[in-house]
Amino acid sequence: MESKITPLLTALREQKEMKMKGSIYHKTQIDLTYNSNHIEGSRLTHDQTRYIFETNTIGVTADEAVNVNDIVETVNHFHCIDLIIDKAGDPLSEELVKTLHGILKSGTSDSRKDWFAVGDYKRLPNEVGGQDTCEPEKVQESMQRLIEGYNAKEQHTLEDILDFHVRFEKIHPFQDGNGRVGRLIMFKECLRSGVVPFIITDELKMFYYRGLREWGHIDGYLTDTCLTAQDQYKAALDYFRIKYE
Repeated sequence: MESKITPLLTALREQKEMKMKGSIYHKTQIDLTYNSNHIEGSRLTHDQTRYIFETNTIGVTADEAVNVNDIVETVNHFHCIDLIIDKAGDPLSEELVKTLHGILKSGTSDSRKDWFAVGDYKRLPNEVGGQDTCEPEKVQESMQRLIEGYNAKEQHTLEDILDFHVRFEKIHPFQDGNGRVGRLIMFKECLRSGVVPFIITDELKMFYYRGLREWGHIDGYLTDTCLTAQDQYKAALDYFRIKYE
């Protein structure tokens, strides 16, 4: 599959190199990081996320406690977004998926646990939303099969990207960080395929979870949620006068 160099991807790459504030790159970094982390329980505010990105500092009051992991994972997530912009045109691979996880969890308290495999597949069984996930011994094969099947398609539609996401989350290949890595992959694959990307906001979280749960039965739940998120991102593209199809 030949990747599409869209006006958006061009803008993201140029603005990333320029470290351009007040741009679509700047907005994407803050909004994607804040919302994806917040869905997973981060207590940092949108303003605090913005401060970290803009100044590498965080505004807190004397009586306000901040989880160090939240700060570390926020900074790490910024680096993950830079990576998916750089690698947007590359085919999806296990190496890239593991690299995203390694960057996201680097320097966290999890990284100091002997049993927690940073940048590698899980070693212990886990569940998501009360549902069983792939057994650790079967993750490698399941991920290889998932990625090979996905890459075998010449073109990827929004539906293809969502289907991959659901299957990825059901495998739940990592001990933690699966949701954030999965949403980063979705954003990357939208960029690669010329599909307008989207950010699942905290307000859409419960609809997103319902969509993941019901995929394969009522696909419209997840599709409609992501189309709503896509409309929100399109509004930002309109504001920044970036063309899209």
